[in-house]
Amino acid sequence: MSICSEFAIFKVTKENIPRVIELSLSIFKEMNATDTVIMSHDILQKTDNEEEVCWHLTWVSKEAAKLTTENWLSFPSTEEFQALVGKNIYYGHFISAI
Repeated sequence: MSICSEFAIFKVTKENIPRVIELSLSIFKEMNATDTVIMSHDILQKTDNEEEVCWHLTWVSKEAAKLTTENWLSFPSTEEFQALVGKNIYYGHFISAI
């Protein structure tokens, strides 16, 4: 099994960014509650548009990423998170090509 990287980009108003970051960290903990499926995470902000926030997650495997994200709505913090996100711009999983 290969590790898997996730990139998810969200449009978030400036006033909601601090809470979206808090909720993101909570969601990562919730996803790892039963088993560690996220090895590392980062929350990034676009250099030329600070209202675009990006998750960069490193999953233990593409299978873990798929199974966990299929249960997105079951995590306690996702409802408030989605309410604060203006738009889901991009979402995808990647594995190494080399």
